[in-house]
Amino acid sequence: MGEKTHEARRRGDNEHGAHHGTHGRGSRDVCGGTGTHGGGAHGGTGARGAHHNHGGKPVSAHKGPDRSAFLPVSREDMEARGWDQCDFVFVSGDAYVDHPSFACAIITRVLESHGYKVGVIAQPNWRDPASVTVLGEPRLAFLVCSGNMDSMVNHYTVAKHRRPKDFYSPGGQMGLRPDHADVVYGNLIRRTYKHVPIVLGGIEASLRRLAHYDYWSDSLKRSILLDSGADIISYGMGERSIVEIADALDGGVDVHDISWIAGTVYRARTTEQCVDPVVLPTWEAMRADKTEYARSFGIQCRNLNPYLSHPLVEEYEHGVYVIQNPPAKPLTTPELDAVYELPYARAAHPMYDAAGGIPAIAEVKFSLASNRGCLGECSFCALNFHQGRIIQARSDESLVAEATAMTHDPDFKGYINDVGGPTADFMQPACPKQAKAGACVDRRCLAPEPCPNLRVTHERYVGLLRKLRAIPGVKKVFIRSGIRFDYALYDKDHTFIRELAEYHTSGQLRLAPEHVCDDVLRVMGKPSNDVYERFVHEFEKASRACGKEQYVVPYLMSSHPGSTMEDAVKLAEFCRDLGYNPEQVSDFYPTPSTVSTCIYYTGLDPRTMKHVYCPTNPHEKAMQRALIQYRDPKNYDLVVEALHRAHREDLIGYGPKCLVRPERPRARATGAGRGGRRSRRGH
Repeated sequence: MGEKTHEARRRGDNEHGAHHGTHGRGSRDVCGGTGTHGGGAHGGTGARGAHHNHGGKPVSAHKGPDRSAFLPVSREDMEARGWDQCDFVFVSGDAYVDHPSFACAIITRVLESHGYKVGVIAQPNWRDPASVTVLGEPRLAFLVCSGNMDSMVNHYTVAKHRRPKDFYSPGGQMGLRPDHADVVYGNLIRRTYKHVPIVLGGIEASLRRLAHYDYWSDSLKRSILLDSGADIISYGMGERSIVEIADALDGGVDVHDISWIAGTVYRARTTEQCVDPVVLPTWEAMRADKTEYARSFGIQCRNLNPYLSHPLVEEYEHGVYVIQNPPAKPLTTPELDAVYELPYARAAHPMYDAAGGIPAIAEVKFSLASNRGCLGECSFCALNFHQGRIIQARSDESLVAEATAMTHDPDFKGYINDVGGPTADFMQPACPKQAKAGACVDRRCLAPEPCPNLRVTHERYVGLLRKLRAIPGVKKVFIRSGIRFDYALYDKDHTFIRELAEYHTSGQLRLAPEHVCDDVLRVMGKPSNDVYERFVHEFEKASRACGKEQYVVPYLMSSHPGSTMEDAVKLAEFCRDLGYNPEQVSDFYPTPSTVSTCIYYTGLDPRTMKHVYCPTNPHEKAMQRALIQYRDPKNYDLVVEALHRAHREDLIGYGPKCLVRPERPRARATGAGRGGRRSRRGH
């Protein structure tokens, strides 16, 4: 995955996706967890969707379109359109924002474009069954999505502490959606409407579509399909599958007979309808033996190719099978353009004005989602399971038209906040083969070493950025969804690095090397540390050439699988040599359906079935995190304990290379020694 910016990474983990989902960005936690929805069935925007900066301030006064520009949220709205009944009712854990960064917006507008009547129930009161009846019974189905983020990541830090704010809720108020929102909403609807079909989608459902490890309960859980009372899951980027589901239901097909649609998961009493299925370990076998879960997850990892994958069959008690069809095929450029050119209001619903608006819209309002999919395949990221490795990109014409329209918005100040996706500089498939055969099952595209067939070029992206900079009224174009520094470095033409330094960076470029120890980086699926160092050298050289003093600020991750205490100390030494205390320290967050989470739970890498060391004890994780921020006096005891455990007492003393002194330091004034000011890189 690409390297996130400070704003996007402030909240941490899980990124966007579609089909009611975020892209499932990775298993990390900084101060929280991020996620934008991605364009999918009941899903959000594509690939990092619209790159959220959740740090935006709520908008207090309504200056946008009135409620008639939005889909119905009440009976009065339905009557104003002359509707007696909705075809679909979309139930969302997010507030209603009609912008293509949000799951609800993309899926409802896609269905609307196919002639369906869609209403929205945003953040219903899950304690009151009447809250899901406000639009009446839909003709075809309820569509359920927890929101742009996994509800558990939205609610809890990696330390399982409750977060204070929900940036997808009015005024940032926390507590307007339940934990495990898909399960709660699904059961609430099922109790109220016994026979109406329920379709799940989005990041939460997508990454829990089969048996999965749940970090918050520290247990293996069944497919969310069984626990939610839903009938079918549209997983991944769901624009294709949601329309096929809608057309089948509209054609009179019983929801229990819908078994052929790519990008869906359904339950059945037989597997006779499956063509050449792969049988996974049973639920009972996985519960009894973690090795069986690792084996199952490895099989799933090898069946993510929409062109070559098999149906996957997971058996449960009482003769029930949960069956995953192969992923839906990626959208073409014209199809992706069409999704982003639907008639979005591009604003939060005015019913939230009194509460201060929806904070999450602030950054994405003037951002461009240019691509989706990620060929990086980082182990801690769920993008491979949600959006896949095949890059899909919008046309320059579509993006320039959207940017031009932005300049006419009264709130536009001349700054495009982002142009990108999960990784900004991925604008084409990794190789020509992927267009017909998909991504390789047994070969990685980029790391730890690039595939010989990898096409590396930034020509298209550089040209796009130049066109955007030339639009009248645009002062600056930022790249906040991040770049993949190894991909940029492997491009023999360094024009992109030069223009990144000259036009798209203001003082600091934030990248995510994640670690400095190659053994840890290998488990992460990241390039070796020398690649990062070489990129830093090239970027700083380019900055000097254009007369700017700019530096790279690294994001680092503690306690990832493979990281021993000795590795954590080496990371602390790297921070020492940087000359400042990193602000953004990511603690590995075991979110569902990542390779790293499987390692965390089983101790086995599902790709190789080999044992991998993983710090799982909360105290050890705290020590590894404290080492990165060893300058903070509050971390002194943890740092000293960690250094003793690693037999690195040489770093306790008064020498220039020591991390801490033998005696506990006095408390410093608030803010002392914090990161943000960057001294030269210590070389």
